[in-house]
This record gives sequence, C-alpha cells and structure tokens, in this order.
Amino acid sequence: MHYSEMTGSKPKLSLEVVPQSNWGTNLRSRLSQKDWDKLRRAEYRRAKNLCEICGSSGLKQRFNYPVECHEIWHYDDSTHIQALQGLIVLCPWCHQVKHFMRSELVGLRDQAMLQLMLVNGWTTRQAEEHVEDAKIQWAERSRYKWKLDLSWLATNKGLEIT
Repeated sequence: MHYSEMTGSKPKLSLEVVPQSNWGTNLRSRLSQKDWDKLRRAEYRRAKNLCEICGSSGLKQRFNYPVECHEIWHYDDSTHIQALQGLIVLCPWCHQVKHFMRSELVGLRDQAMLQLMLVNGWTTRQAEEHVEDAKIQWAERSRYKWKLDLSWLATNKGLEIT
C-alpha cells in the first residue's frame, strides 16, 4: 500500500517513477536546443524563478541552474503509455527527489532524502516507506516497454515532435 493511501493524502513532493525503458527520454532529448531553451525559459518566467513545490529560489550552489524545468507525466499502467501532462519549475533539490534513483546513483541520496522529509514534514521512516513504495512501482512498470505520448506539446505549446 502506498504511503498516500495510508495517510489519505498526496505528498507535496514525491518520487517520479519513470519506467526503465524510458530512462533518458525527455523533452530536452527530443526537442531542438532552441525549442527546449524557449520552452523552459518561458516556464521559469511563469513561475517567477521559484520552485513550484517548496518555493525556493534554488540559489546556485552545487548545481548549474537555480531552477530547472521538469516534465509532469501521467502513467497508464494498463496501456503502458507515458503521457506528458505539463511542466513544472523545481529547485535542484526538489528535482533530485523527483529523480531519486538517479540521485542515489550519483551519491546524492542523503540530500534528496532530507529534502523529501523537509518538504513533506515526514519522519525518516515515512520517507523511507515512500521510497520503498516508489521502487516497487518502478520495478513493476519496468517490466514493460512504454510508449511516449507528447501530444500535450502540440496542443498547449504549438510544438510537434516527429
């Protein structure tokens, strides 16, 4: 049972569970650099260069950018379609949480875990349960080959990817 099911609420910050077949596939890799820059910079302006989850200005420290653009995906576990639903501006630490498994691989697990706990007001145990649930969901999703649906881009941003 997922943590949100136990508490009856959705966490403010949660891990993104991208199936392994779609690792490395994102808008930045599918758009031209010019289109990606235009899209992300418009999102930064819209969000006033603030993280839309924790409100931080994401001051440059360890990372290249004070805020980063993250895709919002819907995962249909029955059809195995990963559909783009929008974009969100995140500080680097909230972005590290979204990509927690990558953060673990590059040695940023402790910092990402701390951000997860701080933003959600969770104990270590609650955060660990959320991570474990996400890893179980990732393993299940990764059993399948997923298709990407990027039609949101054409409908909302006038961009088409062929």
